[in-house]
Amino acid sequence: MSTDASLPFRADIVGSFLRPRTVAEARNRYAAGGLPAASLRETEDDAIADLVAKQADIGLKVASDGELRRSWWHFDFFGMLDGVDIVEVDHGIQFQAVQTKPRGIHISSPIRFPSTHPFLDHFAHLRGEAERAGVTPKFTIPAPTVLDFRVERAHIDNDVYPGGHEAIEDDLVTTYRDALQGLYDVGARYVQFDDTAWAYLCSEVEVDKARERGVPTDGIADRYARLLNRILEGKPDDLVVTTHVCRGNFRSTWISSGGYEPVAEQLLGATNYDGYFLEYDTERAGGFEPLRFLPSGDKRVVLGLITSKSGELEDPDAVKRRIEEATRFAPLEQLALSPQCGFASTEEGNTLTEDEQWAKVRSVVEIAADVWR
Repeated sequence: MSTDASLPFRADIVGSFLRPRTVAEARNRYAAGGLPAASLRETEDDAIADLVAKQADIGLKVASDGELRRSWWHFDFFGMLDGVDIVEVDHGIQFQAVQTKPRGIHISSPIRFPSTHPFLDHFAHLRGEAERAGVTPKFTIPAPTVLDFRVERAHIDNDVYPGGHEAIEDDLVTTYRDALQGLYDVGARYVQFDDTAWAYLCSEVEVDKARERGVPTDGIADRYARLLNRILEGKPDDLVVTTHVCRGNFRSTWISSGGYEPVAEQLLGATNYDGYFLEYDTERAGGFEPLRFLPSGDKRVVLGLITSKSGELEDPDAVKRRIEEATRFAPLEQLALSPQCGFASTEEGNTLTEDEQWAKVRSVVEIAADVWR
């Protein structure tokens, strides 16, 4: 557990923001071969500088790079690991009435975090901008459980990992310990593991799909808690690592439903994160009862009560009533507020405008200021 009890902040963010037009156009030109990599990087650098400044100006004490350099919230990081390839498959990930691009994970050699992983440089740039703006830089990477849950057994090279999913655990531990240490060495003190797997474990439909992909699902919540704790036990004391649990976020659609009860004891009670960003913007997330498993102490649950999937603003009084309801199961001093998810988990983004996005963030800041005076 980190000794810094101020993180997560009372008003916090999940991480991704809508891609500015300049970035979207530059990425399209680069993909078509009409823009050199250096020019794309310059455009992204400028956009991230503006984004960090906006986060600070709106009253946040934290800033992310908006994931502006990424196409996907997870595939970019995974595909830059040694041993992991992002390949074209015969189907995408099925959301409600829409499907993503047909991409999947293939493990072809031992999984490792390379010392040249581009995300290290990405964070270093974010840190510089955050220091200029006077805010804390927050960096997001996909959780190791996502790789395990999403990779199909047929896409784990049997010569490399003959035991399949259970055989990759040791290398995932080493890979993520190295990733955290690498980020720490370039100045990161606030890292978030984005995780859809825990939410999918709350859905019998998604667990059945995982079993069909060859994922061993018996005792999977205990296996994931063990995997994460092995990674976290090696982190520096002043590195705060949180997680965001997501039910899917693509063009304002979603994948799974189900409250946290099936995994709350393992996730909140047995996994050694410093904080948890939990979606609570719709009834699909269930009630606050699972918060009873949050141990007393410095850990915080960040309530995602402000949806990132539409531009309609929530009634501040209604949000405050929901926070009060949550205090029946966890103390107010262990709670915080954020949007329910990022605004653009993929480069396509959700269906709201940039002005609506910033109005949402401003609402988080204002409500949190009223609740935690």
